[in-house]
Amino acid sequence: MTPFDLDGLVTFWSRRWDDILELMGEHLAVVLVSLAIAMVIGVVVGMLTWNRPIPSAIVIAAAGVALTIPSLALLALLIRPFGLGWTSTVIALTFYSLLPIVRNTIVGLREVPASVLESATGMGMGPVRRMLRIQLPIAWPIILTGVRVAAQLTIGIAAIAAYVAGPGLGSFIFNGLSSLGSKNALNFALTGTLGVILLALLVDAAFVQITRLTTSRGLRA
Repeated sequence: MTPFDLDGLVTFWSRRWDDILELMGEHLAVVLVSLAIAMVIGVVVGMLTWNRPIPSAIVIAAAGVALTIPSLALLALLIRPFGLGWTSTVIALTFYSLLPIVRNTIVGLREVPASVLESATGMGMGPVRRMLRIQLPIAWPIILTGVRVAAQLTIGIAAIAAYVAGPGLGSFIFNGLSSLGSKNALNFALTGTLGVILLALLVDAAFVQITRLTTSRGLRA
């Protein structure tokens, strides 16, 4: 295997900077699209089952079992019906994002004090208005924590999606692994790996700020 060469890595970056930025953009885009879809599905499912012990337990258990399916196996299964590329990648990432979002939505809604719900009912609020005006805002920080966990999970899995010609930095990692012994094999693998780590740190920092900005001051205190 070619030994590590820092000067060679820096040269590699300088020559492929445009490609690296493009792949990072694709990686971030596919993660954000998948998270948006998973958030809509997960929050709605959580809203429908939070106060129903058996359905909520079934939903969380099903999402937990789904998370145990190896990502390569799932991606391989998606190739035949959906082909290579974005579609299979988005479906897989959405699939893996559901557990933390559904679970945190249910937990967050359940943690709203009963006295608050009784007061809202006493003010004439129906179930839908109470959910949208009272429960969701109070549960929001916990829900966002679930989305934050899902984001970190999907950023890593998105790299594996290069197996099905998915977008993102995984193509660099697979390129490096498939050409071990060549001059730039290690540079490809390191660049893809470091890019994934950098994206994970940036997205996590962004979620910290989003949580801070979208949570009411009373709840933050």
